[in-house]
Order: sequence, then C-alpha cells, then structure tokens
Amino acid sequence: MKRGKPFVITVLSLSILFGCGNSQNTGNSQVMKTETSANRLIKEKSPYLLQHAYNPVDWYAWGPEAFEAAKKSDKPIFLSIGYSTCHWCHVMERESFEDEEVARLMNETFVSIKVDREERPDIDSLYMTVAQLLTGRGGWPLTIIMTPDKKPFFAATYIPKHSRQGTMGMMDLIPAVRETWETKRAEVERATVEILEALTSAHERDLSGDALGELELDLAYQQLESSYEPEFGGFGSAPKFPTPHNLSFLLRYWKRTGNDKALEMVEKTLKHMRRGGIYDHVGNGFHRYSTDREWLVPHFEKMLYDQAMISFVYLEAFQITEEREYAQTAEEIFEYVLRDMSSPEGGFYSAEDADSEGEEGKFYLWKKEEIENVLGSEASVVIDLFNVSADGNFHDEATGIKHGTNILHLGQTLSERADPKLKELWDASRKRLFEAREKRIHPLKDDKVLTDWNGLMIASLARAAQVLGRVEYREAARRAADFILSEMKSDDHRLLHRYREGQAAIKGKLNDYAFFIMGLIELYQATFEHTYLAAALQLTDSMIEYFWDQEDGGFYLTPDDGEKLLSRAKDTFDGAIPSGNSVAMEVLVKLSRFTGRTELEERAVALSRSFSKTLVKYPSVHTYMMGAVDFLTGPSFEIVLVGNPEAEDTRKLYRELMSRYLPNKVVLFKPADEPHHPISDLAPYTESMTTLDGRATVYVCSNFACELPTTDVEKMIALLYVD
Repeated sequence: MKRGKPFVITVLSLSILFGCGNSQNTGNSQVMKTETSANRLIKEKSPYLLQHAYNPVDWYAWGPEAFEAAKKSDKPIFLSIGYSTCHWCHVMERESFEDEEVARLMNETFVSIKVDREERPDIDSLYMTVAQLLTGRGGWPLTIIMTPDKKPFFAATYIPKHSRQGTMGMMDLIPAVRETWETKRAEVERATVEILEALTSAHERDLSGDALGELELDLAYQQLESSYEPEFGGFGSAPKFPTPHNLSFLLRYWKRTGNDKALEMVEKTLKHMRRGGIYDHVGNGFHRYSTDREWLVPHFEKMLYDQAMISFVYLEAFQITEEREYAQTAEEIFEYVLRDMSSPEGGFYSAEDADSEGEEGKFYLWKKEEIENVLGSEASVVIDLFNVSADGNFHDEATGIKHGTNILHLGQTLSERADPKLKELWDASRKRLFEAREKRIHPLKDDKVLTDWNGLMIASLARAAQVLGRVEYREAARRAADFILSEMKSDDHRLLHRYREGQAAIKGKLNDYAFFIMGLIELYQATFEHTYLAAALQLTDSMIEYFWDQEDGGFYLTPDDGEKLLSRAKDTFDGAIPSGNSVAMEVLVKLSRFTGRTELEERAVALSRSFSKTLVKYPSVHTYMMGAVDFLTGPSFEIVLVGNPEAEDTRKLYRELMSRYLPNKVVLFKPADEPHHPISDLAPYTESMTTLDGRATVYVCSNFACELPTTDVEKMIALLYVD
C-alpha cells in the first residue's frame, strides 16, 4: 500500500495530524465527583484512565467486554491512546471528551476505548505503527478508528472539537465516519486489508545481515557529529531532547578512539542542560525536553526514565573528568527521586505532570515579586543569578502572551563562577524558595510503578553507589529491586508490568525483563549479593524462552503466550528510552562474561545480525545498541576481586575499579574465607581463585585471555589500560 493513498484519506478527505508535545493533566477536580456519575474507567488502576472516569463519553478499558459490545451493536471502535502527563491528551479531553455534545455523538457512533500507553506499550506500538504507515507521523494522543475485530481504517493524533485550518474536527469527523461505516462498509473492509498487509510487511521485513563492528561505531559517531548543535549542545534544533544514550555512546567512542570532539560534545550538552530551564533549579530533576535550542523553555513534566538515564550519564562524565558539578547534578536528581518519586513499598513512581490548576508550568514559574517576598534582601543576587525580570521569559504556548513569570536559568553554573559565597547563598535561598513552592498546588503525580522504568532507576542508583560510595543509593536500589522481585512477579515467577494500590498486573513485556535485568546487574556490582546475579540469569532465561524469535532472531516486544494482537512487533529504535532489544543485547553480553556462558554472547551476536540491515544505515538512532556493539568489539574486561569484604585493602581495590570510567567491564566478588561460595555456582571459573598471601587480589581477563593475579593497585590499573 502506498503512503498517501489509504482509504481514510481518499474517501473521507482527512488530514488530521498535529504534532504532540508531552505534558500535563486535567487536575484533580474529577475525584470530587460521585462514583455514580462515573463511567467504567472508575474501576481501573491507571491514573490516566481514571482521569477520564467522569467523562460523559461511555469509555471502556481495552478488553473482551468492549469488543463484544462493538460486535453486538455493529459499531466501529474509537481507540484513544495517551498517558497521564501528555499535554495534548488533556487538551483533547477538555475540548471533546468532557464536552456533552461531542460525547453524545461518540456514544451514538462508536464503542470508545481508552488505553494508557505506559500500561500497554504493545497496543501503543502496534497502532502507532499504523498511524505512521497511514500518515507518516505519530504522537499522542493517538486516535485510531477500527472495526470490532481491531482492524484499523483511520489514524490521527490530536483532533480539535471544531474543524479549523484545514483540519477536520470531532463534530465533522464523527458524522463522516458514521456515514461511511453505514453506506460504504465494503470499502472500509478493503482498506483494512491493505493496511494489515502494510503492517505485516513492516513487521516481517528481513533485516538480517553481517555482524556489526568498528565501521558502524564510526558511522554512528559521524551521524551524531553532523547533527550536533555546537552553540548550546544537543542534537538538532528545536525541540531538543536530552537523549542520554546518545551521550553515553559518545563517551564510549571517546574511550575507544581518544577523539576529544566526542567528549567535548557531551560536556557542552551536559553543562547547558544543567544551566537551562529544562533543569528544575529549585526542586531538582529534569523536565522532559526543551521547546527551544537553548534548553530554556521546557515541557514541564518529569519522567522517571529521564531522571534515571540522565543521572547515569552525568555519573559517567564525572568518572572521566572528575568535575564535581557532574556528580552533584546526579546527586540532586537522586534527591528529587528519593524525595518525591519513591513509594512506601520501595518502588519508584512514573511521572509528574506539567500542569497544575489547568496551566502548564504554573507550579515551577516565578514572578520577580514572589522571589523578593520570599528572600527579602538576598533576592537581588538570586534574581540576577537566574535571569529573572519583571516582564518574565515564559509565554503561554497557545496565546503567546507573557504573564510576567520566569523560568529560572543560569548564564553560568555556580561551579563556573568559582565563588563559594555565592554557592552558600544559593543553597540557603533554594531551601527557602523550595519551602515556599511546596505550598502551591502540586502537579498530578502518576503513582503507578512500572517494572521497566524502575529497572532503569535501579541501575542508575546502583551505579551511583559504585562510583560515589553512597550507601543510601545502594539501599534505595536494593529496596526497589526487592519490591519488584517479591511483589511484581506472577505465580509462575514471571515479571508483571504495573503495580498500583496493592495490585500488580499485566504480563511483563520485553522492556520489563531487559531493563530490570540491567538494574539487577548494576545492583549485584554495588552489593556483591549473588542472589541478584542469580535473579538476573533466571529472568534472562525466561526472556529468551518467551520473547525470542526462533526463526529470524531478535526479541519480540510481547511474550509468545501474550494477548494476540494483529501483528507481533520487534523494535530496535532507541528513542526516549532505549529499545528492549538494545538493552537485551547488552545484558546478554555482560551475563555471558559474568558466568562464562558463551551461548549468551552468541545470542547477542545473533540479535545484532537480525537487525543489521537497518543498523548499518542508521546507527545513530540505535546508539544504545551501538554501546553493546562496542562492548562486543572490545577490549572488554572480566574482573574478579577476591578478599575480605570488610577489609580496607579489598575496599581500596573496589574503589579504584569503580571510580574509573571503564564501561566495558564486569566485576565479580568472591569472599576469601568461604571454601565454596554460591558465586562459583554461577561463575564456575572463579572456583579456584584465591588471595595471594592473604591480601585482596584482583584477577583480570581481557579478550579471552587472563593475566596473572595482582594485589597491587597500580598493576591492576595498568592491566585495565586506564590512564
């Protein structure tokens, strides 16, 4: 099927695709309504679905009840996919789904289904592919109109209530769809056949080819360099996303080649992000992305996965440069997460919204007089430091009108100003501003716990414990991992995707396994508790059993015994978060090196080969997988530390190992005073490793060859090629 000729375009003459930013919520006013006025969504756990529980639209959740109702009534399905912090999702709700007139038309014409993309990434991925095939674009809210047997024939993103500027609105679209459904059903059916053929073709292309190596790593760097924006850092113009896995790849490329431009691109990006309005200078943590090239004006929502991945790359930059600013930024992100995004049970919440009181960014913005009232005589320094003015620098996105509010941002970071008194003043002022801001109405918090995003956060906290030696980070990572292992597994020991209000549900997807295994690997290296490594291996075996494509290689997004959708997808694109296949490839390589199970590395190679035709053309949009290729290509290291865990010589060797930037390594620990430790069952090659003369000893292997053990820090560093 050729793009531009789907039935929905040629018959209905529609072109309704607006881009969608990510952001906010409709506020908490809905919870004041009585349950008797609610629709079916009141019974759901998803905060996004609950936001729509009092719409006059007769919403269903995705499930058999909805599809049976559509078949029985012979109505098409209106599928609306979004998430709790999506700005345009809430705009569409206010305009249309809360509107009695639109709701009446929807209820007469459709069976309407709401889906939280964060709960059901498989449904979202499938129908987002449909939208991209039909229109060349995608985004949220995602609107799909389909037959009762789930076959799509229309796709759009945000749709206004009334038609405007060549875009058909809901009041015109719904009658047009109803007429077409009733009078041209055969054409609808023909269109769905064409769409399904295109979908099947998209998911079943032969992408296999040769193994990847240094040529692809070089090409990925060249592609990133060509899109790099040298004045403010980052890639492309506006909007700018942090894309921390791009930065992590560049650090690995610098390590491999010594190319200082790669390190320079990372540092400039991290410094400008830290100065800009994309960073919450009062409460810490990063907003989702910047609407401009200067990192000044963000979409104000905060996502857990951003905090996890951004903090990780700041830690890596600190390891390389030893610049305290990078470590401090990571520490401030963790302060925010542990303060505002941690559940009592131990897991981490998903997101905080951009809006409060129906206005985007209101919680985060400051008027000049507000700062003066809070800080008194010290206000002038802060006003100058953070570029605050009476006119303000923030304007309403819809109207362009300024309201005298300011996004705090720095011209230079405090470390660049090298004035300890200024830093001391800001620390005190920040505390007072934070306390004043806490009295405002907070944005909505999406308090569901997702296994995959928690895996990312566990990994970053555990890495921070390794690099910075902070016990509280190790314990926070441990609590979250223990919570998932105890509360988010099914009776058959498989992962579940979502937990909220005491209920874990939804079969785990590929990302849940790969990301959580990643977290367990980092946690093992922070604690050296063998149970975490054992859990990582058990989950890896399950991931292979239920997700691996036995014919063409690579992992499917969904398990082989999951819900049967129109098509079963595989993904490698590293977008806002890395793809499950990219992270799976990395953990397969690492676990192979931990355990000596070479079949895991062979599977990682097979995975990269299964997608290589795409990867060799566009490696820069697969940078996390390129990091795994970098690990496979080598040099890489398997390191075993043997000693008394409480002894100072053991701790010294560990600190030296973990403080240095050596991304392609795995580190095991074997207690010296235990004849047979369980780690030897997981990694049999460690069985015979002992201390030399009773002193903490390091065994270093690289490129399938092992050096003589050493107790000397300098010799260890020389073996690791660390400068």
